[in-house]
Amino acid sequence: MPKGTRARYDQNYAAIEEEILKMGSLVQDAIRNSIESLKKRDTNLAQNVIDRDLRINDLRFKIEEACLTLIATQQPTAGDLRAVVAAMNIVVDMERMADHAAGMAKTVIRMGDEPLLKPLIDLPKMAEIAREMLNDSLDAFIKRDASAAKAIAPRDEEMDLLYKAIFDELVEIMAHKPGSVERATYLLWCAHNLERIGDRAINIVERVIFMTTGDMRELTF
Repeated sequence: MPKGTRARYDQNYAAIEEEILKMGSLVQDAIRNSIESLKKRDTNLAQNVIDRDLRINDLRFKIEEACLTLIATQQPTAGDLRAVVAAMNIVVDMERMADHAAGMAKTVIRMGDEPLLKPLIDLPKMAEIAREMLNDSLDAFIKRDASAAKAIAPRDEEMDLLYKAIFDELVEIMAHKPGSVERATYLLWCAHNLERIGDRAINIVERVIFMTTGDMRELTF
């Protein structure tokens, strides 16, 4: 790029990165607040998660529009174009993460005052890992660090193991206590949403690797 064009591109791309980090912070808040609303049976907090999902949706479209404008006006090539395309894909995955958090919040509202079937142990662990995976994947994106991105991948296996443990325990409870099916299903929905958030974080990891190396492939463990 000519010097002036390069400077404009860098400025515009930096603004996109800033918005992505803002969106990431909102999604992390949504994950944290959704699990807190479940733990505390706080329907007001759950409703707040649902309401703030609209802001996250709007931010996604704002960032996508900025990316498209950058492609149209600056015509980035090679590594720069991969970075812009990665940014567009990352915000889609973060928007889906927020949807999963909102799904948990809707479950909390649906549960009403019904007591939890069991103490929450593994679900909060899954939520914390999910937030860490998102935070670390965005950090790798900003730093363009493929090695750091790859280091996140094994955490998805940890998420899957926790999900399996929750699933197996709840199925066992339902088998012996048929009257617990509805309450067990609520917790299964929450666990499934968290597991999907982990999968979305791996999508971001794959995009970071593609952006930095040009190698686009599905990660396997």
